[in-house]
Amino acid sequence: MSNELQGKKIAILAADGVEKVELEQPRAALQEAGAQVELLSLKDGEIQARNHDLEPAGTFPVDRAVSDASVGEFDGLILPGGTVNPDKLRLDEAAVSFVRDFVVSGKPVAAICHGPWTLVEAGVAVGRTLTSYPSIRTDLRNAGAHVVDEEVAVDGNLITSRSPSDLPAFCRAIVKQFAPAATG
Repeated sequence: MSNELQGKKIAILAADGVEKVELEQPRAALQEAGAQVELLSLKDGEIQARNHDLEPAGTFPVDRAVSDASVGEFDGLILPGGTVNPDKLRLDEAAVSFVRDFVVSGKPVAAICHGPWTLVEAGVAVGRTLTSYPSIRTDLRNAGAHVVDEEVAVDGNLITSRSPSDLPAFCRAIVKQFAPAATG
């Protein structure tokens, strides 16, 4: 276990329909690097995970509702995908405000697959270089983002990735990008 994220507290914001591997693998990478990780959602209890959007894949216990969290408590934010998950987040003002405030704070925010949809809703995609799952790239462009087709795109404090097949590169990138924030 490395310690480059020792003392860091990272939030993962997800709702029902989250793509299981897009929550599990980044969380494991962050924990292996020494970070404390907290799962936030729209409500307390647990969220339903999916494999390939359609197949039930168990549940994840929620640490607390996003409405009870503040940006100041965390050093970074992860937005996993799955089609339903970010669609639910986009409809919740507390979730959208949390994401907007996090990006504006300058702290690192990472989104994979359909996760960048929440960045669009938060109004923080304008002028940023982002990547995503192919089906939402038009939405990103319409929101004013410069869209690239790369494993990982890093633009300032935003880290985005395309799909579960890019998870190894995404996990390396988030650990690297989240590490410098504590030294600043």
